[in-house]
Formats: sequence, C-alpha cells, structure tokens
Amino acid sequence: MSLQVFMLPDLGEGLVEAELVTWLVAVGDTVHVDQPIAEVETAKSVVEVPSPFEGVVDTLHGAEGDTLVVGKPLISVALPGAAPAPAVGAPAAGAPAALDASTPQAPAPVAENVGGSGNVLIGYGTSGHGGAGRTRPSRLHRINQRAAVGSAAATVPTARATAPLVVSPLVRKMAHDSGLSLAEIQGSGADGLIRRRDVEAALALASAPAASAPAASAPLEAPAAPAPLEVPAAGLAVDSRTGLQVLSRTALTGVKKAAATALARSRREIPEATVWVDVDATALVELRAGLKAKDGSAPSLLAFVARFATAGLARFPQLNTQLVSENGTDTVVEFDGINLGFAAQTDRGLMVPVLRGAQGRSARELDSAIRAVTGKAREGKAGPAELSGGTFTINNYGVFGVDGSAAIINYPEAAMLGIGRITDKPWVVDGQLCVRKLTELTLAFDHRVCDGAVAAGFLRFIADSMENPAGALADL
Repeated sequence: MSLQVFMLPDLGEGLVEAELVTWLVAVGDTVHVDQPIAEVETAKSVVEVPSPFEGVVDTLHGAEGDTLVVGKPLISVALPGAAPAPAVGAPAAGAPAALDASTPQAPAPVAENVGGSGNVLIGYGTSGHGGAGRTRPSRLHRINQRAAVGSAAATVPTARATAPLVVSPLVRKMAHDSGLSLAEIQGSGADGLIRRRDVEAALALASAPAASAPAASAPLEAPAAPAPLEVPAAGLAVDSRTGLQVLSRTALTGVKKAAATALARSRREIPEATVWVDVDATALVELRAGLKAKDGSAPSLLAFVARFATAGLARFPQLNTQLVSENGTDTVVEFDGINLGFAAQTDRGLMVPVLRGAQGRSARELDSAIRAVTGKAREGKAGPAELSGGTFTINNYGVFGVDGSAAIINYPEAAMLGIGRITDKPWVVDGQLCVRKLTELTLAFDHRVCDGAVAAGFLRFIADSMENPAGALADL
C-alpha cells in the first residue's frame, strides 16, 4: 500500500513536544488537504494540526493523552486509489505491520503528493485546492457531520446513536483525566453540546456517596445502624514522609510544566529585589467614571496603568532589558520597543499573553488590545507568538482580592509590576483624614541590570501618574 506518513511538524518557539488532546479523525476516514486531524497542547497553547495530504487515514500514531515528539510520525494516510487498510486488529495475511512510532520501520514508499501541501505551519493552510471563503468547516460542524456519518454506517448497536458533542478540547481533556465517558454525559448546550459545567456536574455526581439502603432483614421499626467507617481502598501507595495514602499522582505537562520550569529558573538565576508603594487611586477611578458617563465606555484601570508603565519604561529603559550570559560574559540587551505581557489565569494554568509593540499606544488602544490577547489566551486560541517574546510584565493580582504579592519575575525579563486590589482606606489629604481608594504597587526587578534608585524612580512615576492621571495623560 502506498502511504504518506505525516510527521508532527515544528510547532515553533523551540517547542519539541506536544500532548495529544484529541483526534479529529479516525482510521478509515477520508481526509483532505488542510483538514484538521488532531488537537495538540504545547507549552504555549492548544492548536489544531492540519493534514498536508489527501487520502484515507491508515494509522494514528498515538493515543489521546500521549506526549508526541516533533519529527516523529503523527498519522499515516493512504493516497487516493490505494487499497483500503485492513480492519483494525485483523491484518491481512502477508500484509506489512502497521507503523509504530516506537519501533523502527523501513521507510514507506513515497508517492507523488497529489493534492498535498507538505508540512504546513500550524494555523496556516495552502491555496492549492482553490475556492474562496472559509477553507475549513467549524469544529462543531465537523463533529455533527462525523456523528451523522458514523450513525448511518454503524452496523453494531451502541448505547448512543450519535457521537457526543464536544467543541472544547479542554472539556474533552477534563473528562479524560477524570475517567468519565463523554457518551454518558448529557450536554446542556445547543444540540446537546457538552460544556465544562456538564463535566463538573457528572464528576460531582460520580464522587457523591451512594445513599445506603436499609437491610432487608432488619425490622421496619428498628433504628438505622450507623454508617460504617470508610475503609481506605486497597492497593493505594503510602507516602513515606507523611504516612498518608497517595490518592493520585499527576505529571506536570503543557502550560503548567512550562510555567514551573520558567519560575524555577527565574528564582535560581535572577537576584531579584522588590520595592512597593501605597497609591491613592481616587483621581484615576473618578477619571474613568467620568469618561464612562460621558462616552458610555472607558478604558479599564489596567489599561491606564499599562499606559503609564510604557511611558515609565521610556524614562527608565533599564527595566525593559534582558541580561544574557554567554561564554562567561554577562551582557545587558536593551530593546527598541516594548512587548508588554499580562499575567492571566486560565483553565490551563497561569499564562502570560504578550502585546507586542505596546509603546506609544493610547489607553483606549491598549484596552482593546489587552482584552483581545488575554481573551484568546483564556480560550486556548493564542499561539506561540502571542505567548512569548515579552520584555516587561504586569501582574494584576488585585482581581483575586489581595493587596500585594512577592511576584516572581517572568524569566528572562528584568522586572514585573504588580497591582493590588483597590479598596477604601483612611488616608491623609492636605492634613485631613479622608476615606480614599488605595492600592499597592509592587515592582520586582533584577538587581543585576539596575539599582534601587532606578526601580524606585519608575515605581514613583507610575504612582504619581495614577494620583494625577489628567496631568500625566496631558504630558504623555
């Protein structure tokens, strides 16, 4: 049989592996050029991998949840007109064994790539098949179409007539990690679409203790016997340090693994110092309220702080640098421009989407750009280019209701600005005790690239701008 073996392509930004979240095709399916065949999770984001070939799926080299290595086989496709693949588990006599990523194989015969586009980049298609408009149907459309085809062609009765509708790969992975069957979950979305809350409800139901039924032999008037003590499940390992049974062990993968590596490296290599200051943000809050009352909309407080930060970095460029060590020599690299990162909590863990070229943008421009890039990160749609390359990061941990934090610098940057919650507190104004809206700003900085005077000057500039925003914006 003439097969084309598609290797997992280079996903960019030096990423060498990815976790297979879900297959979008099955053995025997017909695929077309640029049709998404799998969703994989890298340390940066969840992305769809398109097929560079057209034909019939012969082999899927991996199972959902496996970690795949770039350059290793992902899928094998039989070219149009080739003999159909034997049924799974029943190879024809004399037929070659299916390719396995872990076993060396003789190279498959390379046929002419009819209709193929080669290893296309993630997120990019080819124009070889022509046609205007959208080249790929929506994921929900593909799921509905595959479910309908599978239902019509099925010859063995199943417990469910159609495949479960799951659009989000995060929801699918959540169910997979919890050991839940999607076929047994009733979706609450349109057309039975399974959402995250449906998986959480099913998980809660599965973990709830079943109500104890009265013993058949007990008299009706007899009082219920006390519930027996729970006996630990047999076979659970015991932790040698604590003496407690271990319920589970979860390996760090994807975003969490990347974050752990970066945080540990930051603490290990960067001698950070921290300065902080209390800020009266009353004037800034009032300015935003006035703009909203006048125009119906106003930039977020984070956007105003981002505007002040970019202006402050222009005055104190040492904080917008990176220290590089090569051949025993430490070099401070200064950048022509600011790539502003924003720490964002997502379902997949802590991520830092980056707004490139943030310098010179107005507060309104920053507001719309921040919302767009953080929204893509939370939806799992941000690519490697949008989750890397930052030169300075802002961490708004105030949204979690805390006043301050000993932030860890986002390696390999030189500083991070933290913003605490804005809350009413007593404050002295012109010798009088007043109730004002206060927040705490914190700056963690690499003491190798600048001293405390620079860090304090930058932080004081941000504080002064927040306390007199109208004057600051007039001069920016």
